[in-house]
Amino acid sequence: MSNLPRNGRPYAKLASQLFAYACAACAFSSVAILGLLMWQMLSFAWGWLDWQFLTNFDSQLSPHKAGVKAALVGSLYLIGLTTLFAVPIGVGAAVYLEEYAQRSRWRGIVQTNIANLAGVPSIVYGILGLGLFVRGMQMGAGVLAGALTLTLVVLPIVILASQEALRAVPNTIRQASYALGATRWQTVWHQLLPAALPGIMTGVILALSRALGEAAPLVAIGAAGFVMFTPQGLNDSFTALPLQIYNWTENANDDFRIHVAAAGIIVLLALLICLNATAVYLRYRFSKRIHW
Repeated sequence: MSNLPRNGRPYAKLASQLFAYACAACAFSSVAILGLLMWQMLSFAWGWLDWQFLTNFDSQLSPHKAGVKAALVGSLYLIGLTTLFAVPIGVGAAVYLEEYAQRSRWRGIVQTNIANLAGVPSIVYGILGLGLFVRGMQMGAGVLAGALTLTLVVLPIVILASQEALRAVPNTIRQASYALGATRWQTVWHQLLPAALPGIMTGVILALSRALGEAAPLVAIGAAGFVMFTPQGLNDSFTALPLQIYNWTENANDDFRIHVAAAGIIVLLALLICLNATAVYLRYRFSKRIHW
């Protein structure tokens, strides 16, 4: 290597610097555009976002009386039920594929299909939910059908995130547990899952953040855009924040279309930020308990 000429690539350093500057410019421009959009939304929502907006139901006539109570409660119902369905199934599937399933052609086919399903547009899951849950199982366009449809959307993401978290655990942990006489289930339950928990929880919360902002699957199953009540049962009609915001943006009244919709967007962004902040906090807290 010492015999190579020093001037063999005279422009390599300059090209590297230009590439670094280009990447930095892309990053700063993206942040600047995001900041501009946030400033515009905040300016539109200023004076409209208050406690009354959070506690009132929607109004078809007066934008000053419109609120997000029904949509907010509906979104919380959806996220709670989606978590109840997606987390046990997704984490269980990941544990089986990583720790129990033998390396075979069948496992490769399943793994490939899961990876492909993670990139399927959400509207496809909405059509599947309409045919399977709403019409096939006669659930109607209720909270349960919406939660099951969103479960289909996030389930591949939860499985893949859980698998990556399990793969990140050193193999020596498994070997040491087996050497001490632990069974495979004891190794998974007492060693692997606690060690992989920060990564699993981060993936789960980020997947749920995506589900919280989905509107296309809910539109496909026939969820309502205007609701004057909160759901009391699993089969009750409901609306969600993305649907409510979409309904406002289609209104002919400029106050609904601009100011009320912007206030709803701020509420949705606040929920998403809270979920992502929870993911960061949980990852930090549980990662401090891991000692290898």
